[in-house]
Amino acid sequence: MPKAYWIAHVDVTDEEHYPEYLKAGAPVYEKYGAKFVVRGGRHQAMEGNVRSRHVVVEYKDYDTALAAYNSEEYQLAKSLRNKFANSEFLIVEGAD
Repeated sequence: MPKAYWIAHVDVTDEEHYPEYLKAGAPVYEKYGAKFVVRGGRHQAMEGNVRSRHVVVEYKDYDTALAAYNSEEYQLAKSLRNKFANSEFLIVEGAD
């Protein structure tokens, strides 16, 4: 079964309060066995328009990635993310 990934492209609009989102998301990542593959870091836009921050979170499979996102805990964290940042967010299944 292939792994799955949360992929987020983010522009933080409230640096002071954004850590509230990070703190609220932490229990979800632990509960669902998330592994951060990319979390910010240096990047260079080669084509198109991109946001300032990029995150890739690995899960054991697609169903687990969906369950983590749809969990009550993450929905609370998501409301904070939406309050303190603009983003695109997707869940994608990895290659076999």
